[in-house]
Amino acid sequence: MLRAVVRAFGDPRQVIALEEAERAAPGPGEVEIRILRAAINPSDLIPITGAYRSRTTLPFVPGFEGVGEVVRIGDGVAGFAIGQRVLPIGASGLWQQYLVRPVDRCFAVPDDLSDDQAAMAYVNPLTAFRLVDAVREHFGTATGQRVGVTAAASAIGKMLLVLLAEAGFQPVALVRSSATAQRLAESFSGEIVAQAPLPPLDAVLDAVGGEPGNGLFRHIRRGGAFVQYGALSGAQLDPMLVAARRDEVTFSFLWLRNWVHSAPRPAIEDAFADSFAGIRAGHLGSAVDTVFALSELQAALARQDDPLRVGKLLLAP
Repeated sequence: MLRAVVRAFGDPRQVIALEEAERAAPGPGEVEIRILRAAINPSDLIPITGAYRSRTTLPFVPGFEGVGEVVRIGDGVAGFAIGQRVLPIGASGLWQQYLVRPVDRCFAVPDDLSDDQAAMAYVNPLTAFRLVDAVREHFGTATGQRVGVTAAASAIGKMLLVLLAEAGFQPVALVRSSATAQRLAESFSGEIVAQAPLPPLDAVLDAVGGEPGNGLFRHIRRGGAFVQYGALSGAQLDPMLVAARRDEVTFSFLWLRNWVHSAPRPAIEDAFADSFAGIRAGHLGSAVDTVFALSELQAALARQDDPLRVGKLLLAP
């Protein structure tokens, strides 16, 4: 089978290699999955750079999100059948043609979702749910608190704008340019901010980090919350700044994988049911820019960096 492998940290376009490997047979409690679609997310690429090297063991196959069909079943597996589509979660490894995963890390996909939709039903929707829960837990009751969302025109940013409003908060979309603001205004009728001065904010859900995140952290009102869930800038917040305001602003970093590995299976099943429902309703779906074959990975990575990209990129191993 063909797979993508990272054997050294660095620029993803330089350190990811395609190679042939033997398929592994599923052991007891495991299934072998033929990957139908795998997503390309920032959360796939950032570990490749070495940003999280203390938590990343080389070599590894990237890809945290995707959908596949069960092709072989190990001993002791119940509740899954050959040909059934599943979402394998909990570890990287989806940028390859076949994957062996414990059955307790696989979740059934409804028949009415396409492969493309199912391949994007995990990382962004479940992260968005956890972020909104974090804000709700901090404030106790949603009473229109103003919550800034960075990278608000991204797929997950748009989801957060909808979910925050549904939860009773007042989302404030934070974007980098007036052109992005204009595009976002076509689908979001709330407040959009593309430049200073910043409006008052009670909380921020941040995907950027670095100096932009530092500026927002300084701006949050006393008693507020700052939840970082990404570092698109390549840097974390200044720890001295976070420490200086620790009595005024609650800071936390949300890792979806931590929740996935600690939550009981029924809670994850419920989250997926909400994700599937949101995709059907239209507010948790993501546009697809291009579907690439795994053999075209270099072209896919080039497109990922293209400012003209208009949606998510998927691999069809």
